[in-house]
Amino acid sequence: MTILTKQQVKLMQLNNLGLLNTINRPAQFQDVIKTIRQMGVLQIDTIHVVARAPYFILWSRLGNYEPAWLEETHRRGDLFEYWSHAACFIPIEDYPYFRSKMEPTNGWRLSDQWYQDHPEVIQMVLDTIRENGPTCSTDFKNSKKQPGGWWNWKEEKIALENLWHRGDLMVVYRHKFQRYYDLLSNVLPNYDDKNTPSVNQAQRYWVEKTIKILGAARQKWVSDYYRLGKTETQAQIDELRSEGKILTFHNPEWEEDILIHKENLPLVEKILNNEFIASHSTLLSPFDPLIWDRERTQDLFDFKFSIECYLPAEKRQYGYFSLPILYKGNLIGRLDAKAHRKEKIFEIRELHFEDSFSPDSAFTDVFLKIIQSCADWHSCPQVEFSSSIYPPFK
Repeated sequence: MTILTKQQVKLMQLNNLGLLNTINRPAQFQDVIKTIRQMGVLQIDTIHVVARAPYFILWSRLGNYEPAWLEETHRRGDLFEYWSHAACFIPIEDYPYFRSKMEPTNGWRLSDQWYQDHPEVIQMVLDTIRENGPTCSTDFKNSKKQPGGWWNWKEEKIALENLWHRGDLMVVYRHKFQRYYDLLSNVLPNYDDKNTPSVNQAQRYWVEKTIKILGAARQKWVSDYYRLGKTETQAQIDELRSEGKILTFHNPEWEEDILIHKENLPLVEKILNNEFIASHSTLLSPFDPLIWDRERTQDLFDFKFSIECYLPAEKRQYGYFSLPILYKGNLIGRLDAKAHRKEKIFEIRELHFEDSFSPDSAFTDVFLKIIQSCADWHSCPQVEFSSSIYPPFK
């Protein structure tokens, strides 16, 4: 049996997720959808001490591209928004597979019970959209909020999310990061639910696609990518292996088989011929698909990572929103940054390197260029390092 080492698996994953080599030309508009298709999904998150997750994830691969390209790609209909690994932008060709999961959930706001208990609100929201076209929550001015904390949405917001979750509405674009909803029949007028795959077919599709996307995968990594159940994932892998669509190669470090989709066999040939050399260096969003599975991150990079913004300040080890540093195929540290947009300052508040890494002059040159590039992209060209960070990076 052919052996694939941990290092080879890591290089294949970096390659397939667009982080092995730096593109040697300026980014172009079509690179946005191409990159999202390469990753399968693009995770959305609202934290914006630096650029929000979907924009930052693209920057890590494309460099100083125009963020408005993502919004334009969405408006053109190349993307739709739904729950996948989390809330994500997803290539529109995958819509039928997600349609199979568009149904009420147990969460009270998204439940069928709430839908049944509020027919007047549901009808009013649908009528408003039919009359006015794409609509956001703030278009409903005189409404009643539910009692509670940060989640005390007004009834129209709950109705919009309920209808979106069950598939009656789609998010057609975002403006200032607010969702604008429209009727499915307006967005995809020719879509026929008779063509929706079954739940089992959709699960098979996501399992197969995950193994393609990752390039090479331990079996325990597969279910997390599209948030599938482990039992269903195992059944789909067994079936795909029996059909010869998924092949296995032995890994001696983990003492288990590595899953390879047959379409990725040319990549295996390249990796065995030592044709993959990691040259790309960048900063990563905590929600980047390379690292969003913390166990996979630990397995591949020996890098323990978590988001600390939800912890009290005194319990944070690395800062509010630390960004892992990818340096030529390895995760060698993390920094906590903040874009002060009004002052046009990009502040590096904390910087930490792994114990196994010693920064040298070659790294310093690359690192400072990355920081300046990221700052310029944020329109915060003045980089300031905290006084606690030692001299080479001031």
